[in-house]
Amino acid sequence: MSQEHPLVSVIIPSYNRSDVLRLCLDAVKEQTYPHIEVIVVDDCGTEDAARVAASKGATVVRTHVNGGPTPARNLGAEHATGDILFFLDADIALDPDAVENAVRILESHPEIGALGGVLRPESLVSQSLASQYRAVQMHRWWMPAHRPTLELHASVLAVPAKVFAEVGPFDPRLRETVSSDYRIRVTCSHQVKLSDAIRGRKDHDPTVRTILRKVFRRARLSALDWHQGETPGDSVPRAVGGVLLLAAVPALALPMVAGRAGALVPPALVAAAAALDAGTHRFAFAQRGAAFGVYFSGVHLAVTFTGALGGAVGVLQRLALSRLEKPAQMLAAQD
Repeated sequence: MSQEHPLVSVIIPSYNRSDVLRLCLDAVKEQTYPHIEVIVVDDCGTEDAARVAASKGATVVRTHVNGGPTPARNLGAEHATGDILFFLDADIALDPDAVENAVRILESHPEIGALGGVLRPESLVSQSLASQYRAVQMHRWWMPAHRPTLELHASVLAVPAKVFAEVGPFDPRLRETVSSDYRIRVTCSHQVKLSDAIRGRKDHDPTVRTILRKVFRRARLSALDWHQGETPGDSVPRAVGGVLLLAAVPALALPMVAGRAGALVPPALVAAAAALDAGTHRFAFAQRGAAFGVYFSGVHLAVTFTGALGGAVGVLQRLALSRLEKPAQMLAAQD
C-alpha cells in the first residue's frame, strides 16, 4: 500500500431503496477503520437516495442513464482516490470490522488482487420466510466461507487500486457473469481470496415468486454470457442436481410405459439432486430447526429447478444466436 494507513474508497452503486441505503451508510460510518471515503453512485434513481447519501457525508456521483450496478461501480472507481477500492451493494450493511479486516488481509498478503466477503445468514430488513430462506441459501450456496472458492462477487469486494488500474474496470457489456469475468482477469496475475472476516447482512427479497423470477432471469443471462473458464452454476454438483430435477419432469410419464418401476424414477431423481447439495439442507436444519428446514428444502428444490430451467433456456438461445450469426459472418466475409 502507498501509505501506513491506506485510504479506503467504499463505492456504493444505488438505485432507489433509500431506506436500505441509509442502513448501508450507517454501517459504513460505524466501521472500526477510520480512513474511509464513501462514494455513492446514483444510477438515475427516482427516490431521494442522493439526498440521503449526501446527508450521511458521502460523495454523490450520478450516471447519465440507468445502466445497472456494473457501469455505476466503474464510474465510482473513476472518482475514487483511495489505495483500496471497496465495492459494496447498497442493500448490504457491513459488520463493524469488515473494512479493517479487508485492509489487514490485503496488507499482509500483497499477492491478493481481489478480496471477496461473505453474507451473513440473516436478512437485513425483510424477515419473511422467503427472505430468511434466501439469506441462508446465499450464505451457504453463493458465498460460502467454509471451502475454497473460485467464485467472486462484486457486491462485497475489496481491490487494491493499483490492481484495478492494471486489470481494468468491470466489463459493462456483461450482465450476470461480470464477477466471474473479473475473477478470471485478476487471476492472470494475482490471487483471489474469499474471507469470512468480511461480512455483511443483505436485504433479501420477501417472496418466493420474486426469488424464482430473479433466479430464472439470472441463470438464463448467465448461460448467454458464459465463457470458457467459468463453472456452470458456480458448482458442478449443483449444476448436475439441477439437470436431475429437470429430468424428473418428463420422467413423470414413465409409469405409463414402465408401470410401478417407472413411478420410482422421479422421486429418485429428486432425492439424488437433494443429496448433491446435502450440506446446504443440513445447514438450514441446524441453523433454524426442523420446521424451517422442511420449508427451506422445498423452496430450495424449486430454486434449483428454476435455475436449471433458466440455464437451459439460455443455452438454447445461445445456440440459436450462434446459428444466426454464422450466415451473417459468411455474408460479411464475401463482401
